[in-house]
Amino acid sequence: MDSKAKHIEGFLPSLEAFFHILPRRFGEVSGFAAVSTNGSAFVTSAARPAMPGQSVTASAGAGYLRPPAFSYEHYQAGAAPPARQSGRGGHTPPPTVRHGFPYQPSALAFDPVQKILAIGTQTGALRLFGRPGVECYCQHDSGAAVIQLQFLINEGALVSALADDTLHLWNLRQKRPAILHSLKFNRERITFCHLPFQSKWLYVGTERGNIHIVNVESFTLSGYVIMWNKAIELSSKSHPGPIVHISDNPMDEGKLLIGFESGTVVLWDLKSKKADYRYTHDEAIHSVAWHHEGKQFICSHSDGTLTIWNVKSPTKPFQTITPHGKQLKDGKKPEPCKPILKVEYKTTRAGEPFIILSGGLSYDTVGRRPCLTVMHGKSTAVLEMDYSIVDFLTLCETPYPNDFQEPYAVVVLLEKDLVLIDLAQNGYPIFENPYPLTIHESPVTCCEYFADCPVDLIPALYSVGARQKRQGYSKKEWPISGGNWGLITQSYPEIIITGHADGSIKFWDASAITLQVLYKLKTAKVFEKSRNKDDRPNTDIVDEDPYAIQIISWCPESRMLCIAGVSAHVIIYRFSKQEVTAEVIPMLEVRLLYEINDVESPDGEQVPPLPTPGTGSNPQSIVPQSHPSTSSSSSDGLRDNVPCLKVKNSPLKQSPGYQIELVIQLVWVSGEPPQQITSLAVNSAYGLVVFGNCNGIAMVDYLQKTVLLNLGTIELYGSNDPYRREPRSPRKTRQPSGGMLTVASCMCGLSNLYSESVKKLRTSYITGLCDINEGTMVPEDRCKSPTSAKMSRKLSLPTELKPDLDVKDNSFSRSRSSSVTSIDKETREAISALHFCETFTRKSDTSPSPCLWVGTTLGTVLVIVLNLPPGGEQRLLQPVIVSPSGTILRLKGAILRMAFLDTTGSLVPPAHEPWREHNVAEDKDEKDKSKKRRPVSVSPSSSQEISENQYAVICSEKQAKVISLPSQNCIYKQNITETSFVLRGDIVSLSNSICLACFCANGHIMTFSLPSLRPLLDVYYLPLTNMRIARTFCFTNNGQALYLVSPTEIQRLTYSQETCENLQEMLGELFTPVETPEAPNRGFFKGLFGGGAQSLDREELFGESASGKASRSLAQHIPGPGGIEGVKGAASGVVGELARARLALDERGQKLGELEEKTAAMLYSADSFSKHAHEMMLKYKDKKWYQF
Repeated sequence: MDSKAKHIEGFLPSLEAFFHILPRRFGEVSGFAAVSTNGSAFVTSAARPAMPGQSVTASAGAGYLRPPAFSYEHYQAGAAPPARQSGRGGHTPPPTVRHGFPYQPSALAFDPVQKILAIGTQTGALRLFGRPGVECYCQHDSGAAVIQLQFLINEGALVSALADDTLHLWNLRQKRPAILHSLKFNRERITFCHLPFQSKWLYVGTERGNIHIVNVESFTLSGYVIMWNKAIELSSKSHPGPIVHISDNPMDEGKLLIGFESGTVVLWDLKSKKADYRYTHDEAIHSVAWHHEGKQFICSHSDGTLTIWNVKSPTKPFQTITPHGKQLKDGKKPEPCKPILKVEYKTTRAGEPFIILSGGLSYDTVGRRPCLTVMHGKSTAVLEMDYSIVDFLTLCETPYPNDFQEPYAVVVLLEKDLVLIDLAQNGYPIFENPYPLTIHESPVTCCEYFADCPVDLIPALYSVGARQKRQGYSKKEWPISGGNWGLITQSYPEIIITGHADGSIKFWDASAITLQVLYKLKTAKVFEKSRNKDDRPNTDIVDEDPYAIQIISWCPESRMLCIAGVSAHVIIYRFSKQEVTAEVIPMLEVRLLYEINDVESPDGEQVPPLPTPGTGSNPQSIVPQSHPSTSSSSSDGLRDNVPCLKVKNSPLKQSPGYQIELVIQLVWVSGEPPQQITSLAVNSAYGLVVFGNCNGIAMVDYLQKTVLLNLGTIELYGSNDPYRREPRSPRKTRQPSGGMLTVASCMCGLSNLYSESVKKLRTSYITGLCDINEGTMVPEDRCKSPTSAKMSRKLSLPTELKPDLDVKDNSFSRSRSSSVTSIDKETREAISALHFCETFTRKSDTSPSPCLWVGTTLGTVLVIVLNLPPGGEQRLLQPVIVSPSGTILRLKGAILRMAFLDTTGSLVPPAHEPWREHNVAEDKDEKDKSKKRRPVSVSPSSSQEISENQYAVICSEKQAKVISLPSQNCIYKQNITETSFVLRGDIVSLSNSICLACFCANGHIMTFSLPSLRPLLDVYYLPLTNMRIARTFCFTNNGQALYLVSPTEIQRLTYSQETCENLQEMLGELFTPVETPEAPNRGFFKGLFGGGAQSLDREELFGESASGKASRSLAQHIPGPGGIEGVKGAASGVVGELARARLALDERGQKLGELEEKTAAMLYSADSFSKHAHEMMLKYKDKKWYQF
């Protein structure tokens, strides 16, 4: 290593750097231990943790909290790293895996021997793909864009070049790749890199036109430099521009082809250190490619032309081609086309060579999609792509550049997709992509995560999803087949459900740490599509994406699915393996109105009249409209009784899978659009679905297709309303109020998820969502749709986002909205949480009964009693009686989640009906069974003695309470946060115990034991930097969680002991020992007469003995954290062996240096002792012994 080089300790988060969070169980989960790999443990105390601003320290033996080191895994792509927290700390839960398409890709590389693909992104991420199921995510510490990637072919290593002018060497021979070395260029910008096959010398081209050479073993610079002014003509007065291409002649390693942006190409002789030939062209160069024989090369230019040059004829091109130019009759040059950004020249033994290029289309092809052009002999195929082409690579049979290439496929990296084209089949079909890269096919609007599902659920979904697969793919196997799978140590099934902007829902198998799409449901099929803008009078409350999914409620046991959409619609689905045709789609329309009138003057006019609250004795007081709906208007022409979407009138063929049971739509009321649905719940045992918004709550019996309950929120209280509501002046027709978050105000389209335009974020008391106007910058994407019930709150964003909020102006500027008083806004109380259960509804109850618990944004919990008819045929004939119980509970902040525990602390699951096939006629025995079947499955509580209790666990955005039932006494209370608010709270099982898991807007993940609500874990993970994180973050059982880390990627994380311990085994191996193919045979005559490939001793040219030392100010070497461990664990290989030898020398030199330092310290100590002894001798030399 160069003695003048400056060493700086680097840091890269890897598996070894993550602290694992482990639960301990004493009766219930009493604490979490964060264990590092060296065996030391930092145990968080189970006592109350420090408040924000206080640090927790303790003496030896006691636990203490400390903030984790920041990792770029822990913030969404494109956001600034958060500041280190000084308050509540802990160790960060290790992110397990990242799924989806790499967001904003920028670079591509392929190892043809290991068969591994690498993709770099503009945010410094690195994604590695092997065979299906073998994936890896890494992150560069700086977050700078990756501009180029180069594999050390079959060596288990990768070089990345970043936009901040650093080079990094990654070790891929370990399950979590780590950086071995880094090299930071100080004076020049890196533009292009080239690493010849089986070479340890990397050519680095710069913006100044110079080429530097890096030894990839030691990552130090050679003294050999190719200066731009030596490479070009001495007579040239202009700078040739940055380096855009470097490659060595396939037949002569001593000849280097250098492409400058201006159009100049130079063939440089490395030995003689001078240019052999210079090729000049008028048009700028974008890329260069060799013919494998080394006698010709091809250049792509900015005017859409390709020039083919003979190496020994530099005066003019051998041939000029304009692939997409119109040939003019009078012999003139074709019209210029768009630039050809990249070209590759691949040869075959049996036929014509392939010329493959991107770009170069004619300028008159306005609106044409990006294309990849494949020229083979006389045929030219133009392959249209859905997105812009970032890069492409041709996959060939041989890694040797001096042999026939035999191309078999092309990997095309698009802006939002990865495509593989089969070159061996006619028509160039694409391969079916086995990776889970279609998460963002339509922008994700909500997520749900289910662990420990019924074992037969994934096979059932897979069987119906297999019929949805497209045809016409290549019949060959997926060619990216490197690596080995990890061990599957988790046995329980996991399912992720994603809701999308186009109304589609995708079910994913997420078992272990893999992801595979199972089934896709298109909810928009039930609605009429508007053909033009004039034909959609009712959907104008939604700017775009009227079918976007807002909330998903799913019962895995019964397979009942219910969704709420942004156009105030609810659809209930039942799973079936049989294909059916619905002649008429069952539909209900619900008129849900919010109107506050003076309680003392009930005679004031109301439009429309509301049902009498309280008793619920007349459940059919609101009669649903017949289907199809009839639009009507009030006397002054205002829109009334009109749904936002039109359900199809024609018969609907429904494939096996999820089939429509009922469509429910809210309608316009007196010119006001229906409000977004903020909460949703379905129960298969009761046959009920309930939903609410800022106007009120509605309950529907989906078996009888009737509306059971339709009340304004205020009416749920009856005479027990604890709030003082100001009356509104009664008027027959009123304009929409600004206090009501109209659908138009917040339902901006979701299809622009990737938009980079500037926006303004505004807050709303009801939804915490955004109205978008031009203004301040919000990271990444627009807030496009109303979010789920979990987001129904006033948005107290972290301090990082405070400057972006226009706090003073809460009104909306849309034409349908007018400002109202703040008093009216405060009285708007939305339904934020709903939970069906079988529990005690009143203090006087002696046994549990079916009921619905309702939570609101003002922190109120109300209980509604359900009186269900007997099962079987009686269930379809007798009505369900619904009545408020009078029970009211209060918490601070909007209610987020409710659950129930029995006396043993076990979770009482909601009642459910086991799944059965409804489209097959039942035999007599089955009918008898169904008659006897209770409508409610027996929960643990219902079989207990009367004296035993239940516990209600209620979590709001500020606090959590555990309430004993039926006494309704609060036995435990925990204030979760004072300065922030909880975005998501879930009651989950972990290590045979139940706990409450919370994610706060300030970035903290917290867990609390149940029922005692003792803090178990409090770690700083990632701050709420945009609404995408808020609407997609969710916890599930067994210590798992996930969120959408970018518009295209799902990040999973864990605080589970089992997953943490087994994560290393579960990860796949990227590198597998593979023999390098034999070099092509030179043949007898070529060997005799020297016609074969010429080798070059690069060590002799570029080594320190020949070229001297590089300038130490040009670049500085930074050793990576993966260096020692990575090299020690590396298998045998050229680079590995040399690096290990060098490492031994480094370690020896380090030890010698330490010895020298110790010797110097001893010498200094001896010298100091000598001085002190001399001073003492001078002081006492003239004194007698008795004077001492």
